[in-house]
Amino acid sequence: MSFPPALKIPAVYLRGGTSKGVFFRLEDLPADCRRPGAARDRLLLRVIGSPDPYGKQIDGLGGASSSTSKVVIVSRSARPGHDVDYLFGQVAIDRALVDWSGNCGNLSAAVGPFAIEAGLVDAAALPRDGRATVRIWQANIGKTIVAQVPMQDGQVLERGDFELDGVAFPGAEIELAFLDPGEEGDGAGVGAGAGGRGASALFPTGRVVDELALPESLVAGGRLRATLINAGIPTVFVDAAALGYTGIEAQDAVNGDAAALRRLEAIRAHAALRMGLIGALDEAASRQHTPKLAFVAPPQSYRASSGRLVEAGDIDLLVRALSMGRLHHAMMGTAAVAIGAAAAIPGTVVCEAAGGAPRASVRFGHPSGTLRVGAEAAVVDGQWRVTRAVMSRSARVLMEGVVRVPADALASA
Repeated sequence: MSFPPALKIPAVYLRGGTSKGVFFRLEDLPADCRRPGAARDRLLLRVIGSPDPYGKQIDGLGGASSSTSKVVIVSRSARPGHDVDYLFGQVAIDRALVDWSGNCGNLSAAVGPFAIEAGLVDAAALPRDGRATVRIWQANIGKTIVAQVPMQDGQVLERGDFELDGVAFPGAEIELAFLDPGEEGDGAGVGAGAGGRGASALFPTGRVVDELALPESLVAGGRLRATLINAGIPTVFVDAAALGYTGIEAQDAVNGDAAALRRLEAIRAHAALRMGLIGALDEAASRQHTPKLAFVAPPQSYRASSGRLVEAGDIDLLVRALSMGRLHHAMMGTAAVAIGAAAAIPGTVVCEAAGGAPRASVRFGHPSGTLRVGAEAAVVDGQWRVTRAVMSRSARVLMEGVVRVPADALASA
């Protein structure tokens, strides 16, 4: 039996923040994969090595975690005032699913460097030294991200002394500004073929705190206070204590408890329904990337996964967040935006955990250490609005060349 030769597709493997992903220029993809649909999803699943019933992604570039099972497609932007369009896909590990419903804040840090080195940004607009401003259209959710990318001798600078908890080595600092992260965007779902809904307001229910009605098997009393917010990414914040947690849990303490993960996923599904992101509870299974579920608590000292002691006095609150059904090893960048936004608004579960007073900047503790994020919030026409959220990350090219994909990966089943 003969087989056609493998496809060879130009690609770059990058770390952005505490995530890794495979980056493509849109123009380098096969013609029928340059638009949303089953062909593109099949290609990207095969690149990453999903679905893998063993959960290891051995036959692909995925790293068997939500932080390393990601793809990015970048192209020149035709949108005025923007340099590039950025589309993100979260690839499920054990299922044939690419979730296009949200952004990845960590990989957002790598979009600017990739775009510059891939020739997608006008070279005449780039400084030889200093910081290059790259205006990015986040196509999944219809938002603008402004990246400040360090340059040296006309090249992207990757080396530096900026340290990011969750990343072993320092790098050059890239500042990201997420503009109007809580306003309704016009790009939600553009990458999807799976359908679904998009949250259309900072607080989709119109309240900073809601009370979710849940089966008593999920939470004692059948009621759970939650802040449902759409900033950076739709996120559900609840009190750690209400779930029986302290807020200083390490990854294994949660991910090693299959019953707890099923319970948390069920709570996430109920919250997604309340936010209007899905129309029925069973739809949450095909929308794993959004919303995120996070639990918060007041500060206390703990050991980060590196062994470093995080002192209670050095943080404003504790946050543990789940991504793709498992506790994240650090913090998703988009969820950090949501944390900053919620901390800036009085009455939210996040603001309460941070002491009750709204904060323009907050430092929170996560499993790998700490992170600072800032947000600007104000009441406009009787509604809360977040105009800007800012955080810093680093990024680095890990490998570049071509990725080989079996030609029959594009064939329909």
